[in-house]
Amino acid sequence: MARSQLNLTIAVAVIFLSIGLLVPSTSAIDFRYCDKKGGHSVNVSGVEIDPYPVTRNKETTFKISASTDKPITGGKLVIEVTYIWFHVRTETHDLCTETSCPVSAGDFQIGHTQVLPGYTPPGSYTLEMKLEDGNKKQLTCIEFDFSIGFLESEAVADS
Repeated sequence: MARSQLNLTIAVAVIFLSIGLLVPSTSAIDFRYCDKKGGHSVNVSGVEIDPYPVTRNKETTFKISASTDKPITGGKLVIEVTYIWFHVRTETHDLCTETSCPVSAGDFQIGHTQVLPGYTPPGSYTLEMKLEDGNKKQLTCIEFDFSIGFLESEAVADS
C-alpha cells in the first residue's frame, strides 16, 4: 500500500513539473549593455517578457524598466532581432507610443506588445534595443536573449 502511494506521489510530482515546463509565465530576463563603457543617459534596471517563453500567434509584452536623470520629451526605439546569426527584423517605434511622454526624470517603463506570426521558427533569438532622443542621440542600448517556444497557442490549434 505504501509503495503504490509513493508511486502515485512521484507520478503527480512529475505531471506538475511537466506542466510547469510547458506553461508560459512571466520571466525577468538577463540583459547586457551594447557598449560596455557605460555613460548611458538612460539606465536599464530590468527586462520582463510575458508570457515566457514567447508563444507564436499569442500577444507578448516586453517591459523595460529604466531611469533617467533628465526628462525625455520624445524619441524612438530601434529594435533589431537576430536568429542564430541571421538578422531577422528591424523595427522603429515612437517612444511616446511605448510610454507616456514627456518622460520625467526618475524611473519609468517602456512596454511593447506584439504578436509573432505562426510561421516564426522556434528557438533562441537576440534582441537589441536602442533608445534615441528627438535629436537622434543614443540614450541607451541593451541586448538580451529570448526563446520562442515549440508550442503554439491553443487558439491556433482550435482554428
